[in-house]
Amino acid sequence: MKKTIFSGIQPSGNLHIGNYIGAIKQWVELQNFLTDSDLIFCIVDLHAITVKQDPKELRKKNREVAALFIAAGIDPKKSKIFIQSENPDHPYLGWILNCYTPFGQLERMTQFKDKSTRLRERSGEASKQDSVTAGLFDYPVLMAADILLYDTDEVPVGEDQKQHIELTRDIAEKFNNQYGEVFKLPAPRIIKETARIMSLQNPMSKMSKSDENPGGAINLLDSKDVVADKIKRAVTDSGSEIAYQADKPAISNLLAIYSRVTDTSIQDLEKKYQGVGYGVFKKELSEAVIEFLEKFQSRYNELMTEDGNLDTILDEGAEFTRSRSAKKVQQVKDAVGLGR
Repeated sequence: MKKTIFSGIQPSGNLHIGNYIGAIKQWVELQNFLTDSDLIFCIVDLHAITVKQDPKELRKKNREVAALFIAAGIDPKKSKIFIQSENPDHPYLGWILNCYTPFGQLERMTQFKDKSTRLRERSGEASKQDSVTAGLFDYPVLMAADILLYDTDEVPVGEDQKQHIELTRDIAEKFNNQYGEVFKLPAPRIIKETARIMSLQNPMSKMSKSDENPGGAINLLDSKDVVADKIKRAVTDSGSEIAYQADKPAISNLLAIYSRVTDTSIQDLEKKYQGVGYGVFKKELSEAVIEFLEKFQSRYNELMTEDGNLDTILDEGAEFTRSRSAKKVQQVKDAVGLGR
């Protein structure tokens, strides 16, 4: 039987090199390796509206992210790309799964605690109580619906999303125990060494689209001058050795970026820069990242100017996923007893 691989990215903010390394590059590698599998990649705009969004900007970002996927190497002939809100089965199944998800489990979700704390910190005193929505709290259940709709076998995710896959499995098991084998139990697929790319300004914090420090992330659409400046200003560790080790988180992070954009092992990079100072290392890292991004951005710009092609790809992706998910939704409705 074919394997199904499913993953997604929010269209809010700017996609950065951490998104590419921790997710999109892994998707491309899977696509080229698992030639007999169904690969489904989703732009999760329903998840994005768990915090305030500008409607025009959100629609623009949906198309931008789709083009970035393809520019990165996701081939629409081998994989399906679609926008989450264009398949209503996602929120439909999400509601049903809500009714089988313990409130206490959602309260314990680490990402909800972190995100809600940050939202309250950024809100004025008068709006602290209103800054965290029920949607943000319920985010993991919709994510479970995203995955379970397609009998997903594996979900390529960063280490920080592993808890969400565990919750998805818990929800599926609880449902199956009551109604029989309706859902397949998915497994996370994580590249350990570079699953988490950290901020250039704070190597103890993950590179983030919402980072208030613009120097913390290299965005996929940054100009070469901006990239060079960000890497030049990236924090380093004490000492001068270029080594991937626990007591050198800043240099380890830069090595991880270098390794993944050049397809060079970290061990080979350590040998290459043995006895070399941080200045030379950063300069050559900048050149490698800029070379990668120039090719990437050239393809992106072509896609954004090709009339109709991007929309055709998204239409085909939506049609394919709706045909798959409709069968699962009907199976769930029959199990629960919904409808006539």
